[in-house]
Amino acid sequence: MKYISTRGGMEPAPFSETLLEGLAPDGGLAVPETLPSVSAERLEAWRGLDYPGLATEVIGLFATDIPRDELARMCRDAYSVRNFPTPGVVPLTPLDGGVTLVGLSEGPTLAFKDMAMQFLGQALEYALASSGRVLNILGATSGDTGSAAEYALRGKDRVAVFMLSPQGRMSAFQRAQMYSLTDENIHNIAVAGVFDDCQNLVKELSGDLGFKRAHHLGTVNSINLGRITAQIVYYFWAWLRVTDGVEAAERQGFEVSVSVPSGNFGNILSGHFARRMGVPIRRLVLAANENNVLDDFFRTGVYRPRSAADTHATSSPSMDISKASNLERFVYDLVGRDPDRLAALWRELDAQGFFDLSAELPRFEGRFGLVSGTSTHADRVATIRAVHEATGVTIDPHTADGVRVAREYVEPGVPMLVLETAKPAKFPEIVHEAIGAEPAMPEHLAGLLELPQRVVEMDADAAELRSFIAARAVA
Repeated sequence: MKYISTRGGMEPAPFSETLLEGLAPDGGLAVPETLPSVSAERLEAWRGLDYPGLATEVIGLFATDIPRDELARMCRDAYSVRNFPTPGVVPLTPLDGGVTLVGLSEGPTLAFKDMAMQFLGQALEYALASSGRVLNILGATSGDTGSAAEYALRGKDRVAVFMLSPQGRMSAFQRAQMYSLTDENIHNIAVAGVFDDCQNLVKELSGDLGFKRAHHLGTVNSINLGRITAQIVYYFWAWLRVTDGVEAAERQGFEVSVSVPSGNFGNILSGHFARRMGVPIRRLVLAANENNVLDDFFRTGVYRPRSAADTHATSSPSMDISKASNLERFVYDLVGRDPDRLAALWRELDAQGFFDLSAELPRFEGRFGLVSGTSTHADRVATIRAVHEATGVTIDPHTADGVRVAREYVEPGVPMLVLETAKPAKFPEIVHEAIGAEPAMPEHLAGLLELPQRVVEMDADAAELRSFIAARAVA
């Protein structure tokens, strides 16, 4: 399996190399030359595997340059009881109204990002040791990516992490998780602006090939293909667990729908890939918050990112994103994997601030099963309250967006799965508003908010960021 760029300007490269590169040299994103296919028979043969075993099988379809025994070790270490103490790693919990919660927040930072980041930490360590290289991770986070990356990479040899976050745009818990780390290879930078300003800095420095090469820059944002492939696993897992209770004769082709709270389009892109690979997914439901650029795109076919000034600060802050990096991979599929047409669209976007694919609208749902909706603060509060009253389960605000939009698309006989984003303890204010009590803090994180914090504040200035990294990068 080799990987190429969405914009056509990269020589085919193996999986391990794409892990270390981040953006392709031409500014595009790495995608498989051909997406692997999984037959119904093979899918059924995987039913008895535990989560690390399933991860080995699914990721092994992409990471063909990593010896299978090494890959199996990585998956066992990534999804160990130490990192994911809940039996099964990803539990499924029925809610009300035909909706089932897919539990993705059982990892060390209580967010779904751990599912991919714990594997990526293992894979990066392997790739760097095998090649004798070092890597300076430059990332941007709207809340959970940063802590998941830092907890996966803290203290590791050959790696330093430079994580950008928007000043004042994350919850107190999210800030404490990141800024309280004292490992020498972890550098937190709070940028004056919004997430898109942070993301633009990452893209600018990653696009400066001289600086990128000189300082061995890479990324663990969702543009990193290692994260996308690791996230595909839980779509397979969720389908297998839902159909455990279905008669064997009825399992083949048994469809589910999946609702995904979406900001940067990475998590739902993994679902798009899983569906194309053979998981029987009827609909992929994109749930947006008030920063609903993606909902507008899937309803109209016109993609029009907003400026930083027009990006709202909401009560589901990890989705406060107006320019979704991973959308490029989906649009690449939408235009028939034509790199010239894809590049032309992105030139239009740069020149006029939007591009129009309304002619392709029938294919959004008809071919790819993608639908969307928007949830507001009032919706989140009402959904958290309703779920808690009906089931006793407390959900976080991002997951509430997913549940709220999922209810628009529930169909008789088609299980509706909602991918959980994080534990509610990370967002106590809105939970208290909804149910009149704050969620319990996990015992191992008691006192987190009182720990000293270490963070550098910086303007959204590429030159200043270059100097900061140059002085601290591992070489």
